[in-house]
Amino acid sequence: MPFTFDNSYTRLPQRFYSNQLPTPVVSPSVIKINHRLATQIGVNADRLSAEILAGNMIPEGAAPIATAYAGHQFGGWNPQLGDGRAILLGEVVGPDGVRRDIQLKGSGQTMFSRNGDGRATLGAVMREYLVSEAMAALGLPTTRALAVVTTGEQIMRDGYEPGAILTRVAQSHIRVGTFQYYYARKDYEALQLLADHVIARHYPKAAEADNPVRAMLDATIVRQAELVARWMLVGFIHGVMNTDNSAISGETIDYGPCAFMDTFHPETVFSSIDRQGRYAWNNQPEMAHWNMAQLAQALTPLLGENADTEAQEALGLFAPAFAKAFYRGFAAKLGVGEDTADLRELVTELMGVMAQGKVDFTLFFRHLTAGVGTGTFTNVKAMFTNPKQINAWLERWDAFSADAALMQNANPVFIPRNHRIEEVIKAANHGDLEPFERLHAILTLPYNEQPENAAYENAPMPEEVVQATFCGT
Repeated sequence: MPFTFDNSYTRLPQRFYSNQLPTPVVSPSVIKINHRLATQIGVNADRLSAEILAGNMIPEGAAPIATAYAGHQFGGWNPQLGDGRAILLGEVVGPDGVRRDIQLKGSGQTMFSRNGDGRATLGAVMREYLVSEAMAALGLPTTRALAVVTTGEQIMRDGYEPGAILTRVAQSHIRVGTFQYYYARKDYEALQLLADHVIARHYPKAAEADNPVRAMLDATIVRQAELVARWMLVGFIHGVMNTDNSAISGETIDYGPCAFMDTFHPETVFSSIDRQGRYAWNNQPEMAHWNMAQLAQALTPLLGENADTEAQEALGLFAPAFAKAFYRGFAAKLGVGEDTADLRELVTELMGVMAQGKVDFTLFFRHLTAGVGTGTFTNVKAMFTNPKQINAWLERWDAFSADAALMQNANPVFIPRNHRIEEVIKAANHGDLEPFERLHAILTLPYNEQPENAAYENAPMPEEVVQATFCGT
């Protein structure tokens, strides 16, 4: 069989999940198998049949479940969400010793589906495959994509679209909303069991602390702060940073209406459902901190006699952890070795200049990198209608004696641009998978110059600009 399962989550009490078989599909067909990832996590890719990846056949050792969780969605509380279109087949332990979930996303209705159909469209699945694998190649913590199959069925969204199922891999699918689910029900026994499970699985060093739950909370907060900083350094906007989409492991999870910025502006939003700009690029740190506050609140029954103080002290770790990761990252993007007060002023000034000039975020840093050592920044200046906007900043930056090698490793050449993903989806919906394969291959080497694929570096033409992205639910 393809998987050697060891299912720790199903050893928790029944109220943590619903035993749930996938709903069989009509005619599954394999679109893509991620052989490199399969090797990394100890899965036999040669045994991954369409029937298994579609949920029509349950592999030996699997324990299919839909997990329970709650969450705040755009600030509004929902006491029960759960896996409404995803089924966790089981867990594997890779050759690297890391435990990972194997989940089928789009595998049919569960007890948590409410009025949803439990299915996923090919477009939504391809978006998640491309973006999650691009994030991994960029070096960011993320869930991964193991496989895509089509179902042979049509799914109704705005119109009929091909159905598909994504096999997703994650260090776990435990969310802030998972803790909220039991806290809201005052089920403190379940809350403690969940905390013990997370400590053992994700934060084993916390078990050695005087207050293991506080240590787990501290570590989770720092990971979230660092993760969001790293998103912003590559221009990524999650789009739906609800507490049910905030993974305790510190991985990026649930690529719905996500996007990478083209033209830079700190208030950029792509998600069609984020009408108030709650999760705009520059709001992501504040919203991640807000999510961590919800986690801290959910853990107060476990934090001891001074729970409120413990929670507030833990939350105080977020801002310095974010700032450290954010400015160290920008120091590398600008070829500067250290994070100093002068560097932070330089970054703040640059953000204003870039927004005023309406320049492409990724291309700006690539042109800046290319100019180091030549003494000329013609391509950088050409991005501005009024070059005076950037000249003064370039003079100040030049005093830092930038390191080109540092910049090359921090500034990607290729990102999964929105218009390119839309091209892939449109072609795939008509049976053409070549654009998907080509874009995926390009994105596996995001920091490498690829002259034969130079067109994929470019920002979209005005008629190609994608104004909004969608969940696909």
